[in-house]
This record gives sequence, C-alpha cells and structure tokens, in this order.
Amino acid sequence: MTRTDDDVTLDSAVDPLVLALDVGSTATRGGVHDASGQRVDGLQHKVPHAFTVAPDGTSVIDADQVTAEVEQVLDAVTRDPRLGTRIAGVAMDTFAASLIAVDAAGRALTPCLTYADSRSADAVTALRAELDERAIQQRTGTRLHTSYHAPRLRWLATAQPRVVAAAAAWWSLGEYVLARLVGHPLAGTSTVAWTGLLDRRTGGFDAELLAAAGIGPEQLSPPRDMTAPAPSAAPARWPALAKAVWFPVITDGFASNVGSGATDATVLAASTSTSGALRVVLDGAADPLPFGLWNYRVDAGRTLLGGAINDVGRAVSWAQDTLRLSPAPAAALTAPPSPATPLVLPYLTGERAPGWVGEARAVLGGVSAATDADDLFRGIIEGVAMTYARVADELRPAAPRVVTVAAAGRVSNDHPEWLQILADVLGRPVTHVTWRRATQRGTALLALDVLAPDVPRAPRVTGATYEPRPAFVEHYAQRRARFAEAYDALVRG
Repeated sequence: MTRTDDDVTLDSAVDPLVLALDVGSTATRGGVHDASGQRVDGLQHKVPHAFTVAPDGTSVIDADQVTAEVEQVLDAVTRDPRLGTRIAGVAMDTFAASLIAVDAAGRALTPCLTYADSRSADAVTALRAELDERAIQQRTGTRLHTSYHAPRLRWLATAQPRVVAAAAAWWSLGEYVLARLVGHPLAGTSTVAWTGLLDRRTGGFDAELLAAAGIGPEQLSPPRDMTAPAPSAAPARWPALAKAVWFPVITDGFASNVGSGATDATVLAASTSTSGALRVVLDGAADPLPFGLWNYRVDAGRTLLGGAINDVGRAVSWAQDTLRLSPAPAAALTAPPSPATPLVLPYLTGERAPGWVGEARAVLGGVSAATDADDLFRGIIEGVAMTYARVADELRPAAPRVVTVAAAGRVSNDHPEWLQILADVLGRPVTHVTWRRATQRGTALLALDVLAPDVPRAPRVTGATYEPRPAFVEHYAQRRARFAEAYDALVRG
C-alpha cells in the first residue's frame, strides 16, 4: 500500500468517507476516500487478475472470482477499528460492456464476457444486413459491434441455446457483484448505456434492438443515476459499512473522466490504461454524432462522447513480454521520430472506434533486418498514438469547445515520455494527470457529489503539459496517411 503525496491519514480525513471500488482489466482495486476526494493512507488494496483469452476471440473472466476479489478488498480496507461507521457510502465502477447470463436465483450461467470478446463478429455482420445501423446509432449512441449486447445475444442464441433458454436476466459484472454482496443488481445509467440498448435521449430501452437480441426489457436492470443509492445492506462481515448506502455500479470510462478533471466540454480525457479512450462530457446528447464514435447517456442530464481503443496498456505489456527491449527503453520514446520506425497497427484484440472492426488484428509494417526491439517498441507506441488521433478527428465537429487533453492511467504514469509523442500526433497540448487510480477517485467523487456536495474537493494533481512540436506534427501527419492506407488494406483484406 504505497502512500502518495496527496494521501491523508485517517485521523485527518474529512467526513463523510466513501469506499470506492474499481474493477479493471488487470485487477480489482478499492480504497477509502475522504470528503475532499483524497485517498486515506493505508486503506487501499489491490487483487490482480487477468482475462482468459483464446485465438477465436474469447475474452472472459469468472464473475464469482471477481466477487471474491471485491470481498478481499472490503476485508482489507475496512479492518481498521478506528473507522467505526464513518463510511457513508460504497460506490463501484467496472470495465464497461460486460455481459453475464444469470438464472432465476441470480447465479451465473456463463463466464463474464468482457468488452474485448469478439466471437460475435458474424452476428454483427448479420445484424448490419438486417438493421439500419446509422439510425440505431442516432438513437442509442452506439454502433453494431462485438462489444455490445445485441450481437452477443444473437451469437449466444446459436452457440449456447440451452444457456439462453435458461437465462432469467442479463447482468453486467458490477450488477452481479452487487447482487451477491447486498442482494440488489444496482445498474447505473452509464452501465446500462454501455449495453448498446439504451436510448441516449429518453433513457428507455430500444425496442428494435431488444427484438433483434431476442430478449425483453424485464431481463435487464433499469438504469439508475448516482442520485438514487440503495439503503445500507452490508453483511455483518463488514461492520464498518453498517451505515453506508450502496450506489449503482457505473462504468470506468465515466469515472475516469471525473477523476481526471474532464467534467465539461472543454477538457478531453485520454484514458491510458489496459484499454484506452478519448472522451468528453456533454450537456445532453451529441448532435451531430459522428458515425465512428459513441455517445452514452450517463445520467439524466449528461452524455459521454468519444471512442474506445482496445489495446493501449495491453500493447505496451505485449511488447515488454515479447520483445527483448533494452534496459532503458524510454530512450526509444524520447528520440526524434524517424521514417525508419516500423508502422504498427496495434489491434491485438480488435478495433473499436472509429472503424469498429472487431476482427481486426495487428499489422507490423516496414520491419527490416536493421529493426531492433526498441525500434519496434517505438512503432507500437506511435501506432497507439495514431489510434487516438483517428478518434480525435471524429470528435472535432461534435466537441468544438475542447481546449486541452488530460491524460491519465497506467501507461502515462509508467511511460510519461509517450505523452510528447501523443501531443505531436494530436497537434494539441496534453496535460499529464499524475493521480494514480484516477478512475477509482472519480467513482468516489461521484458518490461524494451526493453525500457531501458542499465540501471542497482537493485540486487535481498534474505533471507536465506537453506542447506539440510543429516539425514533428508534420512528420506524424505523413505517418498517419500511411497508417490510413495500411488500415484500409487491412479491413478490405
């Protein structure tokens, strides 16, 4: 449990306290925050995990395993007897676009399908032939893609018909965990929106997509805003939570924006964790909504506009595990850009925004006998930056007020040098938000907006702001043209 400069001691923490849980792609984390949003020193815990993946596009995790991890976190962070009953609320975010079939008793019939599971690619193709995808996107804010429920349920109906017939409900991972812990599958508005089935303007389910998916609205949890927590229902195992309300589970993308300080239309959040995204919070629905992006309803008044990228930290980890990098690979990122750097399309687990080609896979171009591991690492990092830029191009007409980019997450903290490359590729200033666990903090802040609206919040902690360098902006504009040509060849191929 590493202490950071902005942690506070339990004795100096301002009440009410909030326990925030963050279930990500690589770990389940959680910790106590005080009313200013600061983490409480020593009351943080992490349990690592990994998705089970296979070449056929499988990407799953066991829901009961994650429930046990959450229980471990709750055990670890509530055991200090000095807490008493100061914790006023428990809030949780999870990775978005998860899906679990449950029976009438709320038991899982399937593993949890993650956002990266692409086995429903054929169902996407079939649905695109049957439905007007552009009309669906205008209603729900989402495309037809392997990350969303309609194609997945269509695929499951063929691949596992007995499971589909036995399913009483379809929950997200967070709903499942809350149902196991407190008996209620509390689904936040953003969690339901990430199913791809929710109307972004009305907040109701889309009848055409429900019919295409073969389910009824009664099999899904109704969306709830954070303003509607459930009364205390903590098991006796956690006496510190005896007076805590439980908030509906939200998506990590929404929480990440809040934790990064990107809470209005002037700040574009760049999430740089295992997966990544560019997102901006808007008042109301985005109009126009570019075809390459999504626009999720996150509460009664706001939506989140942006695009997700499957492989960011995952691409970096793959490079670290697979290549024989030099002892100081950061030097490969601080060197001036070179035309000899390999051109990499970093789609290890498929593409989401802006092309939505779930079956796309990585391409390494321009690799020669002179290419070493660090050169290839540089190419991967540049490729990741160019995937962000493809999303940024789509965002410009729909979010014209953006002034700055706020980058947060593991990749930015571990490799801040890459943010200069990102600034050069985007042609925009990029500010490094150095808070670790910005997503977890965002979840705490959303709960505190309900529990302690009048308590001043601690200011955002930032590092350097990286300004785009004009000479290198032009270099990357040419690289991006080559990237686009390689991408077109990939998706045609």
